[in-house]
Amino acid sequence: MKNITVIGGGTMGNGIAHCFALNQFNVNLVDLSENQLKKAISTISKNLDRQIAKKIITTLQKSETLDRIQTSTVLENSLKETNLVVEAASENIKIKAELFKKMDSFAPSDCILASNTSSISITKLGAFTKRPEKVIGMHFMNPVPIMKLIEVIQGYKTDDDTLNQILTVSKTLNKTPILSQDYPGFVANRILLPMINEAIESLFQGVAGVSEIDQIMKLGMGHPMGPLELADFIGLDVCLSILNVLHDGFGAQKYAPCPLLVNMVQAGNLGIKSGVGFYDYKIDLKKPTVVNQFL
Repeated sequence: MKNITVIGGGTMGNGIAHCFALNQFNVNLVDLSENQLKKAISTISKNLDRQIAKKIITTLQKSETLDRIQTSTVLENSLKETNLVVEAASENIKIKAELFKKMDSFAPSDCILASNTSSISITKLGAFTKRPEKVIGMHFMNPVPIMKLIEVIQGYKTDDDTLNQILTVSKTLNKTPILSQDYPGFVANRILLPMINEAIESLFQGVAGVSEIDQIMKLGMGHPMGPLELADFIGLDVCLSILNVLHDGFGAQKYAPCPLLVNMVQAGNLGIKSGVGFYDYKIDLKKPTVVNQFL
């Protein structure tokens, strides 16, 4: 397994491409937007520079890593000789369903089709293909080059050979794969998103302010990042999408998204990606200011 296709040039996609290429894999990075691909390569280059500065890699390794990454806006051409496809598109079932149909049509019959989804059923994605036994979840954590965990999700029909290959590949990336069963939110987001949602509820009900909630969780619970800051980092639209998957999948009121989160997403305040979320990042990304949420 040496040829990898990564679909999606956003934050997760470029991070996944970075890790595979750094570890001797040939990578095709695919996105509909040529500008997004240029931005992705620029981001990978900057992240490699950070690793050089920390003496994790050498300048030669950076050059070799970038040489292993090819970009394309044409999915079909990128799948002809691939051994593994990792889909890292938007957390939207309709988008992913169409992609898995195309992946199944264009990729070789022995190619594994993986999704970086953080909440959507792998079994459901497998049902859009003629090879559900070769469909699996590889949920990387953000930032991908730094975080060690890959949450591996085995769908209802995923076979053991596919699972074992992905566990092996994950270790080749110097990651730690941990197996989760295919239920809404898997493990990571089934636990994380209700916590974030409760933090938003606490703000919504006036229990405390943005910085106070974050500081309490950082100083009192040892979290490196407060839940509202983390929500901005993840993307409030992604948080809402995952909560909707949990709420629809389990039918439990405890997973219902806070109305404040819904309003913020509808208003386009999505966090870092839009410049404004619970904090305003437009002036200084590293020193954001608290936003008044009750306008």
